[in-house]
Formats: sequence, structure tokens, C-alpha cells
Amino acid sequence: MATRKRFAVFDADSHVVEPRDVWEKYLESEYRVLGKHALWREDGEINSYLKVNGKMFRDTSNTNIPRHAIWRPGMTWDSIGELDPNTRHAVNEGSWDSQARLHDMDAMGVDQTLLYPTWFAEGFHLIEDPDVAYALARAYNNWIADFCKAAPDRLFAAAMIPLQNMDFALEELRRISKISCFRGVLIRPMFLEGRYFTHPYFDPLWTELESLRVTAAVHPTPGLWNPEWTSHGPFFEKIKGRLEQASFLSGGGGGPFAGGGVGERSISSIAGVAGLPLGHPIAPILSYWLDNHMFVASTLIGYTVMQRYPKMKVVVAHGKASWMEEVLEKMEASTRVIPLVHYYPVRTDPKEMWEEGHVMLGFDAEERLIQELPHAFEKKVVWGSRYPHHDTTSAWDAIQTLTKAGVEEPTIARMMGGNATEQFGLSSSRKT
Repeated sequence: MATRKRFAVFDADSHVVEPRDVWEKYLESEYRVLGKHALWREDGEINSYLKVNGKMFRDTSNTNIPRHAIWRPGMTWDSIGELDPNTRHAVNEGSWDSQARLHDMDAMGVDQTLLYPTWFAEGFHLIEDPDVAYALARAYNNWIADFCKAAPDRLFAAAMIPLQNMDFALEELRRISKISCFRGVLIRPMFLEGRYFTHPYFDPLWTELESLRVTAAVHPTPGLWNPEWTSHGPFFEKIKGRLEQASFLSGGGGGPFAGGGVGERSISSIAGVAGLPLGHPIAPILSYWLDNHMFVASTLIGYTVMQRYPKMKVVVAHGKASWMEEVLEKMEASTRVIPLVHYYPVRTDPKEMWEEGHVMLGFDAEERLIQELPHAFEKKVVWGSRYPHHDTTSAWDAIQTLTKAGVEEPTIARMMGGNATEQFGLSSSRKT
């Protein structure tokens, strides 16, 4: 594994896990009861659930392994996969403690990072009361601003804004734009109150982001605790009953395990999950990519946001980047038809528009197309670790992977840090 580098690394996709202080200290006292009713995460020894608008959505996965914050430096995907599901594993303190976070960043080879929320990303935009949403946005933004004060040259954040009321959203956007740690505003690609981002309701948001030079930090979440219509994740949860393995192992005379041929230990390990749905494991695999794909294709290109707001900067994180070539290829034909039926004339040269636009995609060093065609992506991607999620990778891992693939160091430097610092309007930090 690489342990030295001659360039600064910017982690464009890392997370915090919101502590109780957001609700119990930073939320204004008159909103604390309503705030916990509107959005609350309970992580107990037995009960774990997300509460949105007073309704509890219980975890569908094993709560002994907090996959949203389990990773620590030194862990591998294999070691996480081998964790004992019958033992309670602690959340990484770096998810809510700034000093622990900085220690982990050093170990990971990360110089600067942009911080996204976890539970606010998942449930905030579902809050029905706009006044409470505004109060919770202020509380989260004030907490994360204090978190970033531990290292103002290294820790930066994506702010929450209450899109439930566009006037409130613009007020909070203007407020946070004056606080140096905020380099983006979280945009979750989903339906909000039945509207997608192709609705004119959101045009004032794009106008203000462009004017204030605040980056639109687009980040999907699986939506496992959300109503079906919000994003792609709940769809996979809905059909999970059709993906069950119980009938597969029921011994009804057929199936791959009939007549032996599988070791006792293998049958035991598979039978241990018999009857459990595959919906939850599959949703995080597919939903990020699909949600980002739809946002870029429909909103940025189809709804002509890139054309009408050409100076607005956008980062689309946690959904890989290789798919963009397929979108552009399809758009080459589709955009010649869309202008006939669309309210806005869509440019018919999407590849050129994409290269001109100020939009970048988050990538994983494991993406094979990135490794094989780095020069096709080097100007349009930013790297993210996904810390402290279970699928986290360190900067050292990414650098080693790209180096082994024959990617030149100046290209690696740009993909691992240079693009992100430029996109978020920063200067690079130290180079460890």
C-alpha cells in the first residue's frame, strides 16, 4: 500500500453521524419537541429506527453492525464482512468527534474533506412542517460549523437548506454562504412533495447557487426509511418479498441444494438468512447510481439547468462516474427529439456541453473504466472515501489502485484533489 504522496488529497464524499446535541443543544428550545417528532434517529441497544413526521421506520438490517459508521483505518471490506453479527459493534467516533476524525484523516492520507450528513440526508427532505425544517436546518448547520472549527483549513461541509419553503431555503443559503466552512449545499436527488428538480419551483435555487458561487453538492441516499415514491431505494425495498430465498431453500423437491452437493457449513450459513429479504442489501448497490443518473440526465441536461445556469458548480457524489459516458451517448440521439416536446430548447451537443459545464462526478478508484481511460475522466471527477461507511476506502488504497493501473501521477493528483479544491473554491492543504 502507498504511504507517501506528493500532492494534496481532497475527500469529496465523507460523512458525519449527527449526535443528540443537534436536537438537544443546537436546536432552538421552542422547536425541540417538534424537532424530535419531525426527524429523529434512535440508536439503542435493541431498538434502532429513524422517525420522520412522527412515524417510525425500523432498521431492516442487523443493528449490531452499524454499517453507516463502522469503518476505521486498517479495516478492509473482507474484515467488515467477517464481523460477528451477534456482537454489538461500536460506531466510529470519527463520525461525530472532530479530533477523532482528523486522526483518521491523517491515517487515510486525506488532507481536506467535505462533510455530508447521514440521517439528515436520509430524512430531512421528508419533513412536512417547513418551520420545523428550517429550525432543524439551522441547528445542523450551526453544529457542523462548530465541528469544522477544529481544523478550518481541512474540514468543510455541505449545508442543509429547507426546500420545503423556497423563501426559507434562500434565507438559509445566504446565511451559510457567509460562513467559510460551507462549500456546498446538499441536494438529494429525489421527489420532494411530489416534485422533482425538473420543476420550475427550484429555479430560484439554481439562480442563487450560481450567484453566491456555492456548489450544489448532490448526494443520494438509499431511502430505506422513505416512502416508495421518493427515490429508487424504496422501490427495491418494496419488491424485497419477491427476492426472498426462503422458497429457494425450502426443500420442495427442487432447487440447487436438493440432493446434496453443498457442504454442511455452507448450507448452514445460507439457511441462517433463509427468509430474509434481499431488498435491503440490493438497494444501496443500485439506488445511488440510478438516482444520480436520473438527476444528471433529467435535470442538468434535459431540463437545461446546465444551459440556463452555466456558471453554477455541481458535484454529484457517491454514485460512480463511469455511467456518464453512456448517458452522453444516449443523449446524442435523444436531445434531437426532446426540443420538439420540451418547454426549454435542449442543446443537441450534450458531450460538448458536458465538457464545458462546471459539473463533476464522484468516482471510486475501483471503477475499471476510470482505470482504463483515465484521460477521458480526469477533468470531470472527484474522489470520495465514503468514510465511515462500510465500503470506505482510504486515499492510499485509491492511489495504489490507480498507480497499478498505469495512471500518471499528475492525473492522479488532479482526480484525487485538484479538481475538488477548484470545484469547492479552495486552495489545497498540506501534502503528507
